[in-house]
Amino acid sequence: MKKQLYIIKIGGNCIDNPNELDTFLENFAALSVPKILIHGGGKIATQISQKLGIISKLVEGRRITSKEELEVVTMVYAGLINKKIVSNLQSKNCNALGLSGADANSILSKKRPVKTIDYGFVGDIEKINTEIIDVLLQKNITPVFSAITHDKNGTLLNTNADTIASSLAVALSQDYETTLIYCFEKKGVLRDTEDENSIISTLKFQEYQELKEQEIIYQGMIPKLDNCFDALQKGVQKVIISNIDFIKNTDSEHTEILS
Repeated sequence: MKKQLYIIKIGGNCIDNPNELDTFLENFAALSVPKILIHGGGKIATQISQKLGIISKLVEGRRITSKEELEVVTMVYAGLINKKIVSNLQSKNCNALGLSGADANSILSKKRPVKTIDYGFVGDIEKINTEIIDVLLQKNITPVFSAITHDKNGTLLNTNADTIASSLAVALSQDYETTLIYCFEKKGVLRDTEDENSIISTLKFQEYQELKEQEIIYQGMIPKLDNCFDALQKGVQKVIISNIDFIKNTDSEHTEILS
């Protein structure tokens, strides 16, 4: 029987709010099953970019990354945010190791080819080094991945954190019973973004397609949900979208993604 593995991505306002982040990390550290944490940090990176006079551009929730902005997101994601999270987890007796995809060649990507849009220094994942990640998990070390990968030719690449989470879940599902959880500021996927209680408790692919056509689901939720359905199709056992409360209490409101 496969061991359980939780792969949890935290983003949105949870990263920006120190109290919420601390509460989340306390509950995350208390999880008894093997676990991996993935984080982004877009708002902080955008704020610093603005101070430096670098204009951030997003298309359908995805960042276009110039050479200058790549330097900013690397410093923010793989440096400031990653090390703050790791040091916080250490204070909670969770032995964590902060990583980018370049570390131990853990996540290999290629620069996204230019089609209709030039995304700049953005990476599309090609390979997950499951062997090195498994070694860490076997040693009870919790990997904490930032949203930076590499192409093994010396170039770092900004890579969507939701995609990193789903790719890790898929790759590790060969050896683990993986549960993929996306935590952000909402309780789940909403029918009405103005109504916090309009949670869709379960979401199937056909309904997702219809809600996209009706523009009820739009912008940043689209790539997130695309990753969710892709993960289920490729062997991930369960996919959940919720807020930080779910990590402490799995009975709290959430959206479960169904194939």
